[in-house]
Amino acid sequence: MNAIRTRRGRLVTDPEAVKTVLNDPRMGWVWLVLRVWVGYQWLEAGWHKVTDAAWVGGGSALQGYWQHAIAIPDTGRPAIAFGWYRDFLTMLLSTGAYTWFAKLIAYGEFLVGIALILGAFTGVAAFFGGLMNWNYMMAGSASTNPMLFVISVGLILAWKVAGRIGADYFLLPAIGTPWHSSEEQEQGYRQAPLPSPAAGD
Repeated sequence: MNAIRTRRGRLVTDPEAVKTVLNDPRMGWVWLVLRVWVGYQWLEAGWHKVTDAAWVGGGSALQGYWQHAIAIPDTGRPAIAFGWYRDFLTMLLSTGAYTWFAKLIAYGEFLVGIALILGAFTGVAAFFGGLMNWNYMMAGSASTNPMLFVISVGLILAWKVAGRIGADYFLLPAIGTPWHSSEEQEQGYRQAPLPSPAAGD
């Protein structure tokens, strides 16, 4: 939905630039580049983990990461800024959750990467990727996470066109969306042709 009506009856619409970036099929090529780049980052990170016994063979790598994150140094600021998140990780450590959580992270990163590269359920894949980025940042790890998180938010908002040059071109019309039947979605999603680099020239 690009417009809402206030209680006084005034129609409020998105700026044209926002409509173009998030809804115009011609932006598919821009989102393709960003989507594949983010997907490759997850694919590479996930592959390193699924082939590492410290991650999928017991979770010792994640255990060490959490222990380092919750540590409070004698001087300087701790890695975690929010006490409730430190308590959350402490609880996971004390219950031995790293033994299965490490596998979830490793295979999750790998599958998110594949889904984004293929453009399959792009909005959903970007959401879970962004959720992992958020958790890494909450644990005090910056690295590339802020950039990946921002792009993931963009992919979520542009879910209708972000995977259009990809598997979503076939998947979304086939399953429909929660607010449209599959037949209605088929008509709406296929109404415009696939974007080309010269579209709109």
